[in-house]
Amino acid sequence: MKKKFQEYKGLESYLSLRMLVQIIFCLVIVSTGIKFYFFVSQLETGIIPDFERPPGVEAFLPISALVSLKHLLLTGTINSVHPSALVLFLIICLTAFIVKKGFCSWVCPLGLLSDCLAKLHFNIFKKNVGLPVPVDLLLRSIKYVLAGFFIWNIFYKMPLNSIEQFIQSPYNRFADIKMLKFFINISNTSLIVILVLIFLSFIIPYFWCRYLCPYGAILGILSFFSIGKIKRNPSYCIDCGICEKKCPGLIKIRQKELIHSSECTTCMRCIKHCPEKRSIGFFIFSDKIRVEQLTIALVMILIFVVGISIAKISGNWRNKISKTQYLGYIFQNNMSWNKNGRIDPEMMEKMIKIMKNIQAQKVQLDSQRKDPEP
Repeated sequence: MKKKFQEYKGLESYLSLRMLVQIIFCLVIVSTGIKFYFFVSQLETGIIPDFERPPGVEAFLPISALVSLKHLLLTGTINSVHPSALVLFLIICLTAFIVKKGFCSWVCPLGLLSDCLAKLHFNIFKKNVGLPVPVDLLLRSIKYVLAGFFIWNIFYKMPLNSIEQFIQSPYNRFADIKMLKFFINISNTSLIVILVLIFLSFIIPYFWCRYLCPYGAILGILSFFSIGKIKRNPSYCIDCGICEKKCPGLIKIRQKELIHSSECTTCMRCIKHCPEKRSIGFFIFSDKIRVEQLTIALVMILIFVVGISIAKISGNWRNKISKTQYLGYIFQNNMSWNKNGRIDPEMMEKMIKIMKNIQAQKVQLDSQRKDPEP
């Protein structure tokens, strides 16, 4: 009983560390979203915000990031429309070369949500509700098909001129506002789909992550080249099977010495639950350097801090879309008609106010150009 209690305490200590990192990243993401919401809200009232748009919001523009990556490969330059989308995508991909799919279990907010739903699932059902192997394999292919669809169409079918046209198109330039509006003014259909996915992730733990997430598929492929992997030492293994029971990726750990699986998220549960600590661990360069969870937490945070800092210093973090251009886009897309086919008076008054602000901003900019400071 004492041994079991000690193992439970160790598990709680570990989960607190990983969840602490997840919560830190989640708070940063939520605060970024809130700041962007107020940025857009002020523009919609015809007021140019006195604070800058948060670049981190571009983390939710994966298609723009993929297009920007091809543009970078073809031209050697980072486009100025959504540079932070590409920067964050590259940072996330970099983590896969070091700690496999550690992004999924240490950073991703959907990973945190999936962890909470999985914990609720086990508290109620006391066991994992798995799917038959053939069904599991079939469903796992979906995320690779989705990822392959975007990669094929962007990297193979789109020539450079199409890439540049897409980057400069209003659809891409203001995709961040479209994304915000999608969640604020979510349709009934979209809401139902999201609720169904949440329910499925409760009934079948990590349903979204395991079967549908294209981001996870890309990271899973890259993780095969990771310098860090879970390694099992058969000499010390007592074949208790606890590691496999606790693995959210349903990996057959006892059948291998080095875990190459694309489903491994470096959550470290197999290591923390193992009663024989010498039998399994996370190693850099096969078996050269053993790494504990605290080191992984610091590595994940450091990669993002250093990567974003380099982007800021090099001028590849903030986009080159002015607040006036955002204001103009909102003006063009907020014109609405009432049921009688007439312009809504309140909306027209709002648009006139926005136009006046645009004109005032233009006059101010013209004045600054004519009378530069000595």
